[in-house]
Amino acid sequence: MDFETVLRTFHLGGPQVSTVLATAETYPGTPLMGAVRLQGGDYDLAVDTIAVGLVTRVEAEDGDALLEFHRAWVAAGFTLAAGEHQDIPFTITPPWETPLTHAYGHRLAGMSLALRTEVEAEDEVDREDAALLTVHPLPAQELVLTALTDAGFHFRHADVERGAIYGVRLELPFYQEIEFTPPARWARALDELELTFVADGAGVEVILEYEKHGGLFRAPQDSYARFRLDHGCSAADAAAALHGALPA
Repeated sequence: MDFETVLRTFHLGGPQVSTVLATAETYPGTPLMGAVRLQGGDYDLAVDTIAVGLVTRVEAEDGDALLEFHRAWVAAGFTLAAGEHQDIPFTITPPWETPLTHAYGHRLAGMSLALRTEVEAEDEVDREDAALLTVHPLPAQELVLTALTDAGFHFRHADVERGAIYGVRLELPFYQEIEFTPPARWARALDELELTFVADGAGVEVILEYEKHGGLFRAPQDSYARFRLDHGCSAADAAAALHGALPA
């Protein structure tokens, strides 16, 4: 099934640009294929570059911003003749660390990620309306999320934070936090659990942050745990690793 963004025109009489995706659903590390569709206008146009990029909203101390974190070049240096039609195929592979937008069969509250098309021609840049993408968990990530649910944790919110995690190698300039509220069993040890996945070609690093809010006579406390799973791990592996990392 094709998913096509709304047509855009450079200016009156200029070419129209749209982007067609084979599917709007993908996984981290999985190629996403599509085509940039060009329809020539009333005159020939010298196209400098065409690129597609993945963008997401990132939170930082100085405010939220829409950030492009991965780009693929589609074409460069050609002339689109008046009235000419061209479909230029492309493949873009979301990085392993691409944030998830969906889990448990639903969009994660607070998350959005899109593919944006950029055409530069004759000193003019047209950034097409971005097409929203659905990024599903990898199998190992899905097993961890399921194990958390089975343990009684409830998803609350997700966001993307600019910065780094101490002791963890990141390829992207941000990381995703998926927030959960704990069941009664862990309520005395933590008020909130924040989960971060850092995937690569071999597996997934799982980072857990436990937050205990402060009170009248108690300072807030944060603690951390981490473990790693291979992409081919079993549900039993994921559950055992998770429970071994949760507070006693």
